[in-house]
Amino acid sequence: MILPAALMFSASVLIGSIPWAYLIVRAVAGKDITAHGSGNVGAMNVRRSTGSWAWFAVAVLADGSKGLLPTLYAKYAYADVGFLAPASSAGRYALLVQAAVLGAVVGHNYSLWLAVKNRRLRRTGKGLAAGGGALLAYDWRCFAIVLAVGILALAASRIMLVGQAAAAAALPLSSLVLRTSDLAFAIVLAAVVLAAHANRLRGLLQGREPRMYVDDGTGPRG
Repeated sequence: MILPAALMFSASVLIGSIPWAYLIVRAVAGKDITAHGSGNVGAMNVRRSTGSWAWFAVAVLADGSKGLLPTLYAKYAYADVGFLAPASSAGRYALLVQAAVLGAVVGHNYSLWLAVKNRRLRRTGKGLAAGGGALLAYDWRCFAIVLAVGILALAASRIMLVGQAAAAAALPLSSLVLRTSDLAFAIVLAAVVLAAHANRLRGLLQGREPRMYVDDGTGPRG
C-alpha cells in the first residue's frame, strides 16, 4: 500500500503544481502574478493583479479542481467510495485518498512547474482552494464545518487572514466533532496550510495585517 500511496501523492503533486493563477493573470493582464499583491499564486492574488472578481472566481474553481479531481479519482478507482461517503470509510484504501489530498496541497504550495520555469523551488501558494476542493471530495461534512468556521471568523474580524487561518485550524476540530478516524491526517493537513501562512500570522500578531486585503499594493507580501 505504501508504493501506490507514494505514486498517488506524486501524481497529485504534479496536478496541484499547475499554476492556474499564474497562467490566468499572464493571459488576461500580461503580468507576473508573483510581482503583485501578496506574491502568491492563488485566487485572491488574481483579484489583486487583475482587479476582477470574475477572474478570482475562475481561479478558485481552477485551483479547487486540482484537489477535487485527484481525490475523487482515488476514491472511485481504488476505494470505490461514493462522493458523499467519507474517505475514512474506505478502510485500508483511505491512505491512497489521503495521499491524493496532501499531494494536491503540497503541489499547489510548491509548484514544480514554476520551479522548473524559475529554476528554483519556492512557496507559490497557501493551499486553501486546492485543499478546499480536495476536502470537499474527501469528506463534505468536514468541508462544510471548515467553510462555516472560516466565514464566521472573517465576518467577525474583517481580516481575511483570520478567516483563512481559522478555516485551517478547524479541520482537526471537524474530525473530533464528526468522530472520524483520521484526526492525525487532519492535523497534518492543517499544519501544512498554517505553515504556509506563518509569515503573515506573525505580522497579524504584530498588528501589521490589513483588513480585507484585496487590492494590489495595499498589504504585505507573503
